Amino acid sequence: MKPNELGQSDRKTISVEEAGRQLGISRNTAYEAAKRGEIPTIKIGRLLRVPVAPFERLLDQPAITRPEVA
Repeated sequence: MKPNELGQSDRKTISVEEAGRQLGISRNTAYEAAKRGEIPTIKIGRLLRVPVAPFERLLDQPAITRPEVA
């Protein structure tokens, strides 16, 4: 996924809320995932931002599948 696909032309970061929307999750779930380190973030003062490049790499990773229970 390229920055233009995220709707961001030259921005290097997006908000946690924007990342959540891209993932199809709620604002609260996005902040919880960021707190757990599941969404990459950087802190600028009191502002929590999601760097676009690491976020895109995260989205490009193959899905983790769990073995089915018989």
